[in-house]
Amino acid sequence: MIKIANAPCSWGALEFDLDKKSEEIGYAQVLDEIQETGYLGTELGDWGYMPTDPKRLREEISKRGLELLGAFVPVALTDENQHKKGIESAIQVARLMSMAGYDKAFIVLADDNASVPERTINAGRISSEMGLDTEQWSIFARGAEEIARSVKKAYGIRTVFHHHCAGYVETPDEIDILMQLTDPNILGLCLDMGHYAFGGGDPVKALKKYKDRIWHVHFKDYDPVAAQESRNIGGDYFDALKRGVFCELGKGNVDFKSVVEILDNMGYEDWIVVEQDILPGMGNPKICAKANREYIKTLGL
Repeated sequence: MIKIANAPCSWGALEFDLDKKSEEIGYAQVLDEIQETGYLGTELGDWGYMPTDPKRLREEISKRGLELLGAFVPVALTDENQHKKGIESAIQVARLMSMAGYDKAFIVLADDNASVPERTINAGRISSEMGLDTEQWSIFARGAEEIARSVKKAYGIRTVFHHHCAGYVETPDEIDILMQLTDPNILGLCLDMGHYAFGGGDPVKALKKYKDRIWHVHFKDYDPVAAQESRNIGGDYFDALKRGVFCELGKGNVDFKSVVEILDNMGYEDWIVVEQDILPGMGNPKICAKANREYIKTLGL
């Protein structure tokens, strides 16, 4: 049976080093509101956002009747010198989740998004000239596999790759290259509906294409009007976030009805994590979380 979770990023707790970091909502309030709005699980958020002591982490999550499903680990995979550090970071997170009793949670691996100005400025409108060359792809894919293998060997925890706007794996073509270059038994795909749409693709087609690689799913909607407004002024990734490019579910152009039908036909019985990425201090996350949960109920989940 599919279960529905949410994540700290829906409350503006993002992995980026932002000027508005001080406006982040604390983890206790986020967990309370995830539970109060009808969700059954959460992701960890950036390292250090939630407790890094396994016993305390378990207590905080379980006392609210929630499960921990995964943790986002960004690594600058194009830089071979960063691979060792990436392995160490992933192992650190995997150790925490394992010792807290969450052995079925995923490492959600991603590029070090928003660290390359060209990709950040042009998020949602990436051209082939902004991509990686053959050697860079080899380094990137090798690094992702090394991290996934290390985590699995150490703790038995699986790794999924999260394609992400403002990173080097954003467009459908880029996702396809990474999937071709990596072992399907070692590295799965975290399909994020909103990022896939913002990156120029159709999430419904992606579900059909990568059904054997999809181990983890993020429900995020995409507002093409907000994206166009940002594009018109040359806005970067964060400008698009500020304009609400990732809107409430059902208010964008992602065909969630078809998505759910395909997931059912696939026999997908894992978690769906709602993510409505916002900047710290934006809007009313609890109200949005409740609205998103109510929308998902209309889909039969």
